[in-house]
Amino acid sequence: MSNDIAGPESHAAHGTKGDQESPRRVLVTGAARGIGRSIALKLAAEGYDVIGCYRSESKEARATQEEVENLGVHALFTECDVRDRDAVEEMVAHAENELGPITALVNNAGITRNGPMPLLAGQSWDDVIDTNLTGMWNVCQTVLYRFLRRKSGTCVNISSIVALSGFVTMSNYAASKAGIIGMSKSLAREVAGHGVRVNVVAPGITETQMMEDIPVPMREKMLERIPLKRFGRPEDVAELVSYLVSDRAAYITGQVIRVDGGAAL
Repeated sequence: MSNDIAGPESHAAHGTKGDQESPRRVLVTGAARGIGRSIALKLAAEGYDVIGCYRSESKEARATQEEVENLGVHALFTECDVRDRDAVEEMVAHAENELGPITALVNNAGITRNGPMPLLAGQSWDDVIDTNLTGMWNVCQTVLYRFLRRKSGTCVNISSIVALSGFVTMSNYAASKAGIIGMSKSLAREVAGHGVRVNVVAPGITETQMMEDIPVPMREKMLERIPLKRFGRPEDVAELVSYLVSDRAAYITGQVIRVDGGAAL
């Protein structure tokens, strides 16, 4: 299932679970690049040990792990397909055995398969729903079970403004991201009485590799509708996530917060 990148040299350099153990550990899915990478680096800079999961081995995953370690915290980056519930359980159990209990979860893993709905292949629907929605469910169920036993923990799920407004050629993506909002709001009500918080961040058009799927003329039209006159940066999202997982947001749960420069798609 997994291919643990953080080898013996990494642990030797940064200590082991018993050595000056951090009380804060975050699992970030889709951590190798884009928004996930920025979230991992931001939280590492704030003192969190980082468990990063990504779908397939890549130079980007190794580079992000090294950047996290250079910030002086533990990094455990692992290959894991969030669509596979058994693989998720194994990944989480291994991470907690290596580093200690996870205290925060950021569900960021997601894909796009854009196309006009009448022409969209059934596999494109399945791939997006299975990864973006079912995958997030698998991770939430696995980690929040542990949060509930400990009566503490916080979860931030990454959705999209497309879930709130819709967008042409993205019906499957919009459906998956809208499902995340409904699931998160329900979870927030279920777990609040046990000391666990769940919130949603809905980024607008953000400068990541996913943005390359949008034709340039369409991007130009989008930019015209953003009052702040620029696209989002991954760091913009990471700033909000770092706030929501912290004690500064101790009275915030069940919320959907847009990071979109004021855009109205």
